[in-house]
Amino acid sequence: MIEPANDSARPKGRAFVARSVVMSSADLTRALVRIAHEIVERNHGVEGLVVVGLQTGGAPFAQRLVANLEEISGLAIPLGLLDVTRFRDDLALRPEPEIQPTQIPVDLTDSTVVLVDDVLFTGRTVRAALDALAEHGRAHTVQLAVMVDRGHRELPIRPDYVGKNLPTRRDELVRVNEESVAIGILAGDASEVYQ
Repeated sequence: MIEPANDSARPKGRAFVARSVVMSSADLTRALVRIAHEIVERNHGVEGLVVVGLQTGGAPFAQRLVANLEEISGLAIPLGLLDVTRFRDDLALRPEPEIQPTQIPVDLTDSTVVLVDDVLFTGRTVRAALDALAEHGRAHTVQLAVMVDRGHRELPIRPDYVGKNLPTRRDELVRVNEESVAIGILAGDASEVYQ
């Protein structure tokens, strides 16, 4: 099983404080099954399909999506992991990032790649992912599956498959893990929590 890495970008002494839970574990499971069926329908099967999870948030969802696709089709689906750190355009704005492994088990040339991430926000991570994918072959097509699309795009990027559209304020945070999707804030103490 793919384990997500710790959030090294979080400021020390600050913790995510959930204001509301908007998707439960059961909701996430249903969304992943629905997305798997949409992928099979859109691509007329799974031939030539490769699922690539973005490190770290997309990795566990990519793994679950592959399991669903294999159950639907009865065929093995290649699963890859992609770290986009060195392709990001904001490296100077972040603390020194922890590099996660990239594991692409097949040449992506002429394949249909489904990129999987947890949250789509500005689109900059997906832009970096497209650059990183090019090192592994020229895919026939690249599709994007996200668990949450929260808006606020800075680049013209649109997901093909969405677990939940979740309009948020720019200052809100969205935490997605395998148990839930929650909206909240980073807080140092309880006095910073929304009233």
